Amino acid sequence: MSTAEMEQLTSGASNRIIPLLKTLRTVLLFVHTFFLSLLLFILPRHRRRRISESLLDGPSSKKRKSAWKREEEDTLRRRALAECYGTGDGHCPYRSATFLFFGGRNNALFCRSWVPVSGTPRGILIIIHGLNEHSGRYADFARQLTSCNFGVYAMDWIGHGGSDGLHGYVPALDYVVADTAAFLEKIRLENPGVPCFLFGHSTGGAVVLKAAYSPQIEGMVEGIVLTSPALRVKPAHPIVGAVAPIVSLVAPKFQFKGANKRGIPVSRDPAALVAKYSDPLVYTGPIRVRTGYEILRISAHLTRNFKFVSVPFFVLHGTADRVTDPLASQDLYNEAASEFKDIKLYDGFLHDLLFEPEREEIAQDIIKWMEKRLRVGVEDVNVT
Repeated sequence: MSTAEMEQLTSGASNRIIPLLKTLRTVLLFVHTFFLSLLLFILPRHRRRRISESLLDGPSSKKRKSAWKREEEDTLRRRALAECYGTGDGHCPYRSATFLFFGGRNNALFCRSWVPVSGTPRGILIIIHGLNEHSGRYADFARQLTSCNFGVYAMDWIGHGGSDGLHGYVPALDYVVADTAAFLEKIRLENPGVPCFLFGHSTGGAVVLKAAYSPQIEGMVEGIVLTSPALRVKPAHPIVGAVAPIVSLVAPKFQFKGANKRGIPVSRDPAALVAKYSDPLVYTGPIRVRTGYEILRISAHLTRNFKFVSVPFFVLHGTADRVTDPLASQDLYNEAASEFKDIKLYDGFLHDLLFEPEREEIAQDIIKWMEKRLRVGVEDVNVT
């Protein structure tokens, strides 16, 4: 698919608003800098020194330094906690490890792996978690995969889990898309000849689907698996969608309580809900404006371009999901151009499918689909 065929990621309104605001901001910054430079040039040297020192050590500068320090301390705290998730006990038939991967903007991204002890895995699944959670939550799923001789790798997004960034804040989901592509390339290079699959849950599913639009990424994977993907997401109120492009530029880290969906149940398993919302690595605060706007952008973009999807995929969704739309998953399946595609809707299931009481059966559905895809791949090679 060419770039010209793809619709732009932003809406028409935001396409007009964002350049205007950026231009206005640039002009104001230029005017401010010009008059400040002129003032410093005219004033006597001792006055200039005092003004320069006050600008460098002023309240706003101190606040920024303090915020950076708190963010760094919080990242180190979260990273230490992340090390405790998904570790083996010495009797498991797999090796688990954690490591840092540096993304496109040189952010340290916390990653983990679960690899079968014996022999080369028949395939690798790369997990991209959902909004506000982290890769450690998928340790049980990874163990089930390794028992079927699949290797598993997972990456925490920027601002999530043990990765760099303000907790719960994503400046751009395209950053996550790019990091996913780079992480996939790294894993492929380290495991030559082993087929790879991408897995994404919720907003992670949107990230994986967006990455798979790239012919290069499509050529690197045997297929993608999407659970409860964030497609056709709508703002909490129409006015939110109207002002989001502006507010996300002016106050991107502002926490918007009106868009918080924490009260919506995501699993029918009470223990799974307690575990999720008591997990210190799961962000439970109000969604940040830029993060919310990024979800609206990528969701709208993907929904408009279902017909361009050609990668093999398996989409799974609960019919009672109140966080993302199961009908949007059905539309993806109906409209996608992919020749190899499957869908499974689970009657009455909620959003976090791999944390539902039937999680083991759902994991088996995913494993069986990957096995089917690998068999077809072998048959295609033999025919060729």
